Amino acid sequence: MATTELNTDRAAAQLLGEALREVGYSERRVSDLLGDDAYEGGREEAPVGERRLPRTPLAAVVRLLFLQLPTPARDVVEALGRRGVDSLEATGLAEVGADVVPHVRVLPVGNLLVASDDFPDEDHDRRPDYVAAYTPTSRLLDSLTPRRRVARALDVGTGSGVQALLSARHARHVVATDVNQHALDYAELNAALNGFDNIECRRGSLFEPAGDETFDLITCNAPYVVSPESKWAYRDAGFQADEVSERVVRGAVEHLADDGFATLLISWLAHDEDEPDERPLAWTDGIGCDSWILPIWGEDPLGHAATWNDHLTGQGGRFAAALDTWTEYLARLGVRWVTEGAVVLHRRPGRNFSARVDEVDEDDLDDASDQIQRAFASRMRLAELRRRSDLLGCRLKVAAPVVLEHELEPRRGRTTVVTAAFELDEGTHSRVEASPRALELVAALDGTATLAERVQAAARRLGLGDAETSRLRREVLDVSTELLELGVVDFS
Repeated sequence: MATTELNTDRAAAQLLGEALREVGYSERRVSDLLGDDAYEGGREEAPVGERRLPRTPLAAVVRLLFLQLPTPARDVVEALGRRGVDSLEATGLAEVGADVVPHVRVLPVGNLLVASDDFPDEDHDRRPDYVAAYTPTSRLLDSLTPRRRVARALDVGTGSGVQALLSARHARHVVATDVNQHALDYAELNAALNGFDNIECRRGSLFEPAGDETFDLITCNAPYVVSPESKWAYRDAGFQADEVSERVVRGAVEHLADDGFATLLISWLAHDEDEPDERPLAWTDGIGCDSWILPIWGEDPLGHAATWNDHLTGQGGRFAAALDTWTEYLARLGVRWVTEGAVVLHRRPGRNFSARVDEVDEDDLDDASDQIQRAFASRMRLAELRRRSDLLGCRLKVAAPVVLEHELEPRRGRTTVVTAAFELDEGTHSRVEASPRALELVAALDGTATLAERVQAAARRLGLGDAETSRLRREVLDVSTELLELGVVDFS
């Protein structure tokens, strides 16, 4: 296994980034050359990818930095220029001879460039301080982070620095922390590679390097896995049970400025799989923030052990031994269920802070930045209402693309709507079921009339009596509140 020693030569990294952008090295162009599943493959698929590449300057860069294959120096010079190739060597990203031999991967992520450790060796013997680039959890955190302009942002457990890079586009100053110096070297290098001069890297555990400072945005993808091992810095935090996740939540609360948001990837344990979310609900109780708990993956102890040791499958005794070690550890803790997901916090003035739990399907998740901001703004407005029924005097509007679904059944010779559902067509793709007439009323909200006026108009149109009108009013209140808290409907 090669050991990569980086040289955080800022000038060389910045020059290299400019050369890579000039040649067109981007996520879209990589996918055009290698296919839509280019980012899903491993080292074993590199020979296939290599055969798909044409003989062009961009293809030479893809071969070198994406597939991590030695590439003739003359081809790399043609693509990046002599100074670009010298910058690869000056930063420690590659060794230059007759061939340029890569030491790391440099992945295009959207319009960013992210250097990280290479593909793990075939025996999966990663170095303990191994640094990944843009993993599925990175995408989750990115999708669930509010992207508004802020003064100060903090990224805890920064790794390659990808979340700090994303925040640097809309924050004046970003602090990135990590206990792993190798990760901070990558974060500093990647800041320069992308031309950012507003990222400050600090070494230390979790929030310690932040002192008593506060931030308008906090992101965290620290090593949250509940594990009996301390093998890899990116996975194993070395804390007991889910203690690291509790520390992350409480640390974020302490460092969150007024009107600030925190998006945290964490995991939590349950002693009863029918009550899987009691621990994050306890962590977020009485903290002066509204919270949104988003379970994404959940497994029993054996499933959890198998997931985080899948790199050992096919290795017989090693895999079996790991399963035994992990399940015995979880059994000693009395664990029946392990959940991994996100917690989003918003600090606001006032009282009546609320927490809600909604499962999210990883495969359905899109950019939820606008949805999250709407949802928490609505929860703040709802907390200001003296009575729940005061919502009837408010003007509401549908704030995002939605799909209104009807389930039809034939009854007595005619087709009848039996159930209806409202599904957000972006962000978390949240789904709410209610009576067809209540959802049809809410779907027509455009901010021109109060909710009470809409209910009365619908009652007159449908010829409802007092009892039925009262029932419709309750249904509309319930579904409107739910959709406000989900960021689907907004105050006008």
